[in-house]
Amino acid sequence: MAKHEIQVNTQADPIHITPYERRAQYHETDQMGIIHHSNYVKWMEEARINLMDQIGLSYKQMEEMEIISPVLSIEVNYRSMVHFDDIVVIEPRLVKYDGIRMEIEYNMYDKKNGEIRCTAKSSHCFLNRSGKPISLKRSYPEIDTKFFETMEDER
Repeated sequence: MAKHEIQVNTQADPIHITPYERRAQYHETDQMGIIHHSNYVKWMEEARINLMDQIGLSYKQMEEMEIISPVLSIEVNYRSMVHFDDIVVIEPRLVKYDGIRMEIEYNMYDKKNGEIRCTAKSSHCFLNRSGKPISLKRSYPEIDTKFFETMEDER
């Protein structure tokens, strides 16, 4: 496969996104024994990469094509504490996409009792390696289609 080609998984059935699960690690806790707030942002990124893998758009492949997707903004609302060894289920949802930018919402909840731990949102754009904005719709229509299909399937 050439550098500027991407292998997009195509499937006739609608995409079903499986939530991302994360076991809270001891090294992620603070002095009070709860997960430090900075770790939620890392978990969001893990869930976003997992989401892209599930829709057939490997982030690694996109980077090999010199497409990067930096964070423009992050909003995190902490609802209840996560402790060491808790399993948190993270449901990422692509809520906005226009070919140049995307926004993902995240619901994080306790696997055992379903209690919401955190809600969050991240906004991203698409750039080439030189840092210039690119339109996936124009430059990579196969990728653009996958993002639109995912957003429609999430509704």
